[in-house]
Amino acid sequence: MTDFTKILDKAKELEAKMKESQEKIKNIRAKGVSGSNSVKIILDGEGEMQSIEISNEILKEDKSIIEDLIVAAHNNAKTQLKSKTTEEISKTTGGLGIPGFKWPL
Repeated sequence: MTDFTKILDKAKELEAKMKESQEKIKNIRAKGVSGSNSVKIILDGEGEMQSIEISNEILKEDKSIIEDLIVAAHNNAKTQLKSKTTEEISKTTGGLGIPGFKWPL
């Protein structure tokens, strides 16, 4: 039974580390940019948009171009966020995949 106890202890340790990691993830900020920094978007660790900056120069463009740049900046931020989140989870799990664990994004 000692082996089973060790397994349970490790599982509890991993659970505590995962909770700590999830708190760290909430505080992550990811910046996405597009159009040579004409549009900048900041997402928090839960994928919520925290801010958007649009340069004055880009406001002279057609509406459809601005919309495309906003989408591109958001997608760029989301990619950055996923990378940072994956990195944080890997630190906690030692790179082990956890079956059934869903990323916040």
